[in-house]
Amino acid sequence: MATEQRKPLPFVANFAAGAIAGVSEILTFYPLDVVKTRMQLETGKGKHGMVGTLTAIVREEGVGRLYRGLVPPLLLEAPKRAVKFAANDFWGKTYLKLSGESKMTSQLSIITGCSAGATESFVVVPFELVKIKLQDKSSTFAGPIDVVRQVVKKEGILGLYAGMEATHFWWNGGYFGCIHQVRAMMPKAETPQGQLFNNFVSGSVGGFVGTVLNTPFDVVKSRIQGASKVPGVIPKYNWTYPALVTIFREEGPAALYKGFAPKVLRLAPGGGVLLLVVEFTLGVFRKALGPPYI
Repeated sequence: MATEQRKPLPFVANFAAGAIAGVSEILTFYPLDVVKTRMQLETGKGKHGMVGTLTAIVREEGVGRLYRGLVPPLLLEAPKRAVKFAANDFWGKTYLKLSGESKMTSQLSIITGCSAGATESFVVVPFELVKIKLQDKSSTFAGPIDVVRQVVKKEGILGLYAGMEATHFWWNGGYFGCIHQVRAMMPKAETPQGQLFNNFVSGSVGGFVGTVLNTPFDVVKSRIQGASKVPGVIPKYNWTYPALVTIFREEGPAALYKGFAPKVLRLAPGGGVLLLVVEFTLGVFRKALGPPYI
């Protein structure tokens, strides 16, 4: 009973826990993100699968290429994941108050996750655009600052937000919505180790479902952000929903799931790692702060 009545941790604790979790996840799984982006930028029928793409990168460009573009997401990962979990906490409390519910429901958890994803997008999109520009095989940019300078020069500051509407809305809705459902279905943990296991499983399932929902939008985002803008010419991939139709019509439905294997291999266990590290870190904060947070 005391656990149910414990005081919620302050915003800064959720922010810090998300930051720590984000850095842990990206250092573990980043090469899969490079492979995923290469597969998504390849138009027409894919020439390589995940393993073929990975081996081709290593053979033709060296192992170091698997970490090209790491600096922007690494600088971003702490604020990105911090915003993800802090925004989810904020919107969860807001919707609970507005709905009059005493505890989170499945519907509220999905709406909360989608709102957190929309909030996160404002922070994330410029960094992801820089990352994708650098991960492209044909990239000639000198580094992250060069990408920003050239994009702003050619397209203005809003050019850094290309593909924003295709980002994290769907993934967050699937991720946080599933976490709530899976936690409710699993046996109640009797030990701290059991609780960590439940968090890892529910986070992994949430990561998988979020990836299934989000991958078509992620393919479109990669195409929009990877394209070079020509003055006076409307880009082929200019906005999310028409671009979904274009890819479906020209390349077939399977093209909307290009890069799914490396993406799900990263974000399913990555989602588990995120939730596990977040909950573990929040537990450490609770012990450090003592009552009434325990």
